[in-house]
Amino acid sequence: MLQLTDRLYAYLLKASLRDDSLLRRLRRETARLPRGAMQIPPEQGQFMGLLVELVGARKAIEIGTFTGYSSISIARALPRDGTLICCDISEEFTGIARRYWKEAKLSHKIRLKLGPALDSLDAMIAQGEGGSFDFAFIDADKGNYRKYYERCLKLVRRGGLIAIDNVLWGGSVADPRMRDPETRAIRALNTALKQDRRVSVSLLPVADGLTLARKR
Repeated sequence: MLQLTDRLYAYLLKASLRDDSLLRRLRRETARLPRGAMQIPPEQGQFMGLLVELVGARKAIEIGTFTGYSSISIARALPRDGTLICCDISEEFTGIARRYWKEAKLSHKIRLKLGPALDSLDAMIAQGEGGSFDFAFIDADKGNYRKYYERCLKLVRRGGLIAIDNVLWGGSVADPRMRDPETRAIRALNTALKQDRRVSVSLLPVADGLTLARKR
């Protein structure tokens, strides 16, 4: 496999990234935060926007919004009357996201559910929204990944796509010495997804690992 050196990565961005000042400012502001490394890289955001377009998504859900980079990438790819539901527990981080959503003129597309994501997902299922979403992105606390996936599988329609971030977890998943709860949770999900015949699945070496699961 080709090694992605700093020089080659810089070329990748120069050759393919359709960037703008808003996204650059958001990346810079987020990078200054103590947990700034949680931000997805720009090429991943652009890739997810393409996925949203490819599945013809009108309704999407995001679990783990942080400062809003991925939500902007998703919402921009939705049609004008599309909807993105964002689930997060942090008022501080989503406060930054709200500022950038407003500046990007995306606030009309995005609904933020502030609180434990499992509660929000269960409420949507109970309200009859199962099978009504076209796209889901999971990028939150790793211990609940399996539960988030199962909820999203109920919420996403047949033919819809679920994208799951950090599935390589900095390489820890391949190191048998790593037995911390988060690494074990991601390993367990990766194993389960390989065997899950309810979806077509592919794990891609994008950023920290991105799994795509299409509901059959």
